[in-house]
Formats: sequence, C-alpha cells, structure tokens
Amino acid sequence: MRLVQLTVPTGKRETILKTLDDREIDYVVTDEKSNREYTAVVYFPLPSAAVEPVLDELQEAGIDDDAYTVVVDAETVVSRRFESLREKYETGNVESERISRQELEAEAESLTPTFGIYATMTVVSAIVATAGLLLDSPAVVVGSMVIAPLIGPALGASVGSVIDDEELVFESVLYQILGVVLAIAAAALFAWMVRVTNIVPPGLDIAEVGEISERLTPDLLSLAVALGAGVAGIVSISTGISVALVGVMIAAALIPPAAAAGIAIAWGEPSAAIGSTVLVLVNVISVNLAGLVTLWYAGYRPEGIFSLAPTEARVRKRVAGLALVVLVFAVFLGAITYSSYALATFEEDATSEIELVLEDEEFAQYQLLEFEVTTDQEYPFLGPERAVVTIGGPPGEGSTALEDEIYERITAQTNADIAVEIRYIGLVER
Repeated sequence: MRLVQLTVPTGKRETILKTLDDREIDYVVTDEKSNREYTAVVYFPLPSAAVEPVLDELQEAGIDDDAYTVVVDAETVVSRRFESLREKYETGNVESERISRQELEAEAESLTPTFGIYATMTVVSAIVATAGLLLDSPAVVVGSMVIAPLIGPALGASVGSVIDDEELVFESVLYQILGVVLAIAAAALFAWMVRVTNIVPPGLDIAEVGEISERLTPDLLSLAVALGAGVAGIVSISTGISVALVGVMIAAALIPPAAAAGIAIAWGEPSAAIGSTVLVLVNVISVNLAGLVTLWYAGYRPEGIFSLAPTEARVRKRVAGLALVVLVFAVFLGAITYSSYALATFEEDATSEIELVLEDEEFAQYQLLEFEVTTDQEYPFLGPERAVVTIGGPPGEGSTALEDEIYERITAQTNADIAVEIRYIGLVER
C-alpha cells in the first residue's frame, strides 16, 4: 500500500479531484499558502498496483515533473472504498504485484551510491575477497560479498532501458565497467603485496588452493548463478522486497572471480586469469540480460506512448546483443567444462584400468595405494601431464611386466603426451 502526496497546480484542482472521484479514490485536500503556483496538497491511499496508472492519468490531467509527488509506504488503510480499489487493481498477475514505474526508477537510482563511496567499497570488497581466497576461507569470501555495492549498477542499466532513461543506462554501465576494473586491479595489487612481503608461504601454488582453483577453471553452471542473480534482483526491486540478500548473490557472481583474476595476475600467471576474467564478464552480462528480460516481462514500459515503439525496438536489440555475447561466452565455458570432464573421466578410467590389471593372478601380491594425476597448468583448459601410481607389494620387489601393463593402460585413456611414474611401497605383514 502507498500514500501519495500530490501538490495541485493552479487551475488543475477540479480536474485532479474529478479524476480521483471517477476512480473512487478517497482523498484529503489541504490548502497551500506557501507557493502561488500550487493551490493545495492532495493526500490519497492507493494499492501498490494502482500507483502507476493513477499517476499516469493525473499527469495527463496536467501534473508535470515540476509538481511535487511523494509516494510513501502505508502500513494500514481502513476503508471500504480502498478494499474495492484493491480488488480492482490487484488481479494476481505479475503486473499487479510490482511497484510503479516511478518508484522503480527512484529505487534503482537510490541503490547506486556516489562514485567515491562505490569505488571505495568495491576496492575494499575485492581486497577482502582476495584475502579470503588466499586463506581458502569461504566465510571471509562471503563477507566480501556483503559489502560489495554492485546491485545498483547491475540493475540500473536494465531499469533505464525499459523506462527509456538513457542517462541511467549510461551511468550504470559506466559504474559496472569501472567496478570490474577496480576489483581486478585492487585484488592484483593486494595479492602482489602479500606475495612480495611473504605474508603467504613462499612458493604457494594457487592452483592447490580450493577457493582459487575452482574460479580459475569455471564451468557452465556459473551461468546459472548469474542469470538467477539477475532475475532475483529485478523481482526483489520491482516488488519492494529487501534487496540486501540479492545484492550478496550478485556480488557472489562478480567479486570472487574478479579477485581470483587479480591473484593470478599477481602470481605472474596471466593465462590462469583468463578463465576467471571471462567468468566476471559473462556474469556481468548475464545479470543485465536476465534483469532486462524480467523487467519487460513484468510490464514496465516508458512513460510516453510515443516512446514505446523506439524503446521496444531498443530493448529487443539489447536483449539480442547481450544474448549473443552470453552465447559466445557460454561456448567458451562449455569448452572449459568439457576439458574438466575429460580430465575427471581420464582419472576415473585410468584408476579402473589399474585395478583391473592388479586383479590378474600374476600381480595378486600387489595393490593400488594411490593414483594421482598432475595437470599441465595450461589454463583454462587443463589436461593430464603426469600420472603417479603408488603400488604396495612385497618389500624390495618390483615387476617390469606390471609397469609395462600399467603404462599401456594409462596412456590408452588419453591422447595427451603423459608421463607415468610408478612407485613401490613395501608392505610387511606382522
């Protein structure tokens, strides 16, 4: 529910009150003495779904942007006419559940802080995320998402597109670009300082850190996170639900991979930064695409009827362009996913083949203790480089035949040029 406070321009009083009477809207009028341009202030309650059509009709009656229109939340309205009004506008479909276009625009603008605060909070969140990744601490990484101010710019571009506010679109896109650059740069600088001052152990292999490695080789499932964040963000902002938790979800799609890219750059491994950088970009685009489609589906349109056709054409072009870019990135992520799948399949098949060899009576005295695959570090498409097989058996004994058989079975599972190392550990029964 909303309470609308509207200043009445000189000569428009009867027209405005007639409009409210025709719609059976209760109102209170107070005379205005402070300004000759306005003769009164009208207060009237409305269901949330009625705000946009009523304000549009009042604007057609002569209320322009120079007049003061204030829309605030109303906790309770007790009125039979209001209940009838609610039944008229709240039909249970998507459009009846959303806030007005005017409120949406104000909400999108309020979610974007001034550039100084935005830049500061983005840098801080990137530094915290970098620390969390290097510590391999999911809790710290989640903390970095909470302070990231990304939801405003991430959703502002979509809002500006559907309501024909190109200034909001430009500002939001600019903020997003600068946010990504600042996050990666801040993460790289902080990670470099940590490395050269030996705050982390010298020789730390970032590929061995779980929180980092999973973002250096992203897969197609990452798209689901970004698309879900975009839809959830728009649903939250357009229905007046708290967007705090959704902001964390959007930050989850952007800040940790940006920090991982910065760490890879600081470690002198630019190829390792490719996957996480692509993940950041595709997530940014996916959030915008999901938000744009969701807003248009929810029924948001520009204010003027003559702006509808150009805006619709522009939105379609942007959706098509964003979808095309997401598709290209999806192919790239699909290739990474396939590479990871092939690596996992090789390890599983090779393990099965070794176990089959050891089931032979000739090698009954041996058992597989461990099978480890080392990747080639050619990010983001990792492949097997070396396989280490640890065999347990009688002390001081080895088998050339076993070694040859294991080597053939392992190399048959991959087209890569892979080195095979077989280690023996003596087992003594007591």
